[in-house]
Amino acid sequence: MKHFAIPILASLLSVSAAAQETPWTLEACILHALEHNLTIKQQQLQVTQSEIELNTSESNKLPDISAGTYESLNFGQGRSVDNTYTRNSNSTSTSFSLSSSVPIFQGTRINNTIKQNRLNLEAATQDLEKARDNIRVAVAQAYVQILYNMEILDVALNQIKIDSLQVERLTVMEQIEKASSAEVAQQKAALGQSRLSATQARNNLNLSLLDLSQLLELHDPEGFSIVRPEVDIDNLLLGSPDDIYADAVRCKPIVKAEEFRLDAQDYSVKIAKGGYLPTLSASAGLGSSYFTSSKASRTYTDPASGQTHVAPLESFSDQLKNNFNQSIGLSLSIPIFSRFQTRNQIRSAELSRTNQQLQLENVKKNLYKEIQQAYYNALAAQQRYRASRDARASAKESYDLVTAKYENGKANITEFNESRNAFLESESNVAQARYECLFSARLLDFYRGDTLHL
Repeated sequence: MKHFAIPILASLLSVSAAAQETPWTLEACILHALEHNLTIKQQQLQVTQSEIELNTSESNKLPDISAGTYESLNFGQGRSVDNTYTRNSNSTSTSFSLSSSVPIFQGTRINNTIKQNRLNLEAATQDLEKARDNIRVAVAQAYVQILYNMEILDVALNQIKIDSLQVERLTVMEQIEKASSAEVAQQKAALGQSRLSATQARNNLNLSLLDLSQLLELHDPEGFSIVRPEVDIDNLLLGSPDDIYADAVRCKPIVKAEEFRLDAQDYSVKIAKGGYLPTLSASAGLGSSYFTSSKASRTYTDPASGQTHVAPLESFSDQLKNNFNQSIGLSLSIPIFSRFQTRNQIRSAELSRTNQQLQLENVKKNLYKEIQQAYYNALAAQQRYRASRDARASAKESYDLVTAKYENGKANITEFNESRNAFLESESNVAQARYECLFSARLLDFYRGDTLHL
């Protein structure tokens, strides 16, 4: 059996490793995070708890049924079977009962509690969707950060190639005495700096990959990579913050959850007011008993002859049959004075409702603030992107001119490195502005109810 298990295990591990090495799309990352994220699993437990509370309140309409038995042992003077008391008599009595009660009217509290718990379940479901939204945004943000770090690493690696070629060129020129050893040393130092920048860029990329893999709850981030899509932000439409907010209020779960809780608070007030109303319930029961005494007989007088006779006690089954009884009843309770408890419960429920109304308004206010911030961030990123593209074009032109002069001996190594650094900075600024604009624009679409995508 072990000989078969080893190749099977190796096969499974190879399949898992191959799956890990396959680049992940943003959609795949989001789906995996929604399925495995621990915060979402905790929120799912809250939904289940709300379902249990709803089921409990619905079950309060059902009758309850209980069975009981009672056993007693008496010593010395005690009651005999003919209901007289005798000395030096030990007796036992056993009773059995089966009872049931059902609420008929409980001041509308049962129905209102059911409606309240149904709304609480809806709120918990929206909380779950809100947690999913948070994970979607976090995954998308981490994904975009990886794309940015990829581009920065590409710039750094490309610069290493350029600097390596320059070192080789200056080394050859030094051999034919057209370049000084100081210039070669300076260029080698520039190459070392480029390699250091590439190392830092690669480390930033690895850290961002680690961050995303942890969001996905991956057991082993080794070999984890993402798909690098084509990004075009030239035609992004941002829309109006007010229009986006109007759509967000209608669809975002963070608002719906608080609206459901506000409706639930209305039923809390109704439940509290139910304390002023009477309650009515019905009950029914069955019972029987058995009695025995150390004086295992009873005396009785024959009314016809006037003679006294001694008769044995009834059997267990006969007593249960003869003592069998049934009961049915109604119970009505009318509240008259409850030490102001009902009044204070109503006041407390009304305060909670007012507080929930304020909470709803605060959530809407924060949502509008988030949308405005995302809008102005996207707008600023668009402007920075256009400006940084222009700056990159100018820096590239300057870099090309200085490079040509440097290669012809009309510019020194310092001027060359300054133009190179300016060009590298412009490349970094373009990449940063591009991905900031992309994420902010997609976030605005997400507020409107669209799925997160690139």
